[in-house]
Amino acid sequence: MLTDLSLTWLLVAFTVAGSIVVVASIRATALADIIADRTAVGEALVGGVLLGGATSLSGVVVSVTVAAQGDASFAFSNAVGGIAAQTLFLAIADTLHKRANLEHAAAEPANLFQCVMLLILLSLPVAAMAGPDVAYFGIHPVSVALFIAYAAGVRLAASVREEPMWEPVETGDTRTDDPGDAEDAHKSARGLVVVFVALAGAMALCGWVIGQTGQEFVTRFGLASSLVGSLVTAVVTSLPELVTTLVAVRRGALQLAVGGIIGGNTFDTLFLVFSDVAYRDGSLYHAVGMADLYWLATGLLMTAVLMAGLILRQREGPGRIGIESVLMMGIYGTAVAVEVVGA
Repeated sequence: MLTDLSLTWLLVAFTVAGSIVVVASIRATALADIIADRTAVGEALVGGVLLGGATSLSGVVVSVTVAAQGDASFAFSNAVGGIAAQTLFLAIADTLHKRANLEHAAAEPANLFQCVMLLILLSLPVAAMAGPDVAYFGIHPVSVALFIAYAAGVRLAASVREEPMWEPVETGDTRTDDPGDAEDAHKSARGLVVVFVALAGAMALCGWVIGQTGQEFVTRFGLASSLVGSLVTAVVTSLPELVTTLVAVRRGALQLAVGGIIGGNTFDTLFLVFSDVAYRDGSLYHAVGMADLYWLATGLLMTAVLMAGLILRQREGPGRIGIESVLMMGIYGTAVAVEVVGA
């Protein structure tokens, strides 16, 4: 359907879909914060699972649709490129939180655990790519392992939040998870959840439009799939994470902001699972190129630096932000330069 559109209307469709995703994500962030208070689940866990998963739906639709159409590189780079971009958004948010380094203020065991889980999940595709090219019913065994690891990790993250075995040292700049008004906490969250699901559905639909227009850019202009996937569709479908992070920081929900990014990234690893299922020409991991692997390594490196920052908890570093934010900006900028020059 979109193949018949002129370039102008194709750009309009791409822009409108991206805008709807951003607007829906703003509302979803506010609802997630209230849902966290009313259900007593906690900002870090709601941000990591509910908000992170909802704002990632547009991205997963992009990866699955292009994988089903046989473009493995596009599907893979959209997933891992989005993880790198979303981690960068925490560094951007750090520049806006003037009181102290964001990673210092948002100390939370559940966020640290999710960082560890993300590193494990990102390591599994590396093992698949380096291992034998096998697929059963068109699915690589690592995809199954990745899905199981994600499900187990989410459950363990909940237990870390409920019964932490350690707690961060509180300082004057530490922002704890404040449940808000005690009277409001007893109100039902059912209606809010319904609205939240509707917003997630809208973002998923827009993800399909973004994926189809992205493939048209590849076809019409002869662009590399890894370039469009990692720097165009990945960034656009990741904009909800940028918006939700900035909105959460402005609302003072710092743990929600950090948890939303890390949780969104862990959910984004499932893009590879769903894409491997949708890709019918064998193992997805053995159909991608070195540029895609480079973005995967970038996501791993940025996550490791972020986790180090969460442990270090530097109050203030270069440019009044944490040293980890400076490093993450540098790593991402290098990856963009490598992708553009290589293309």
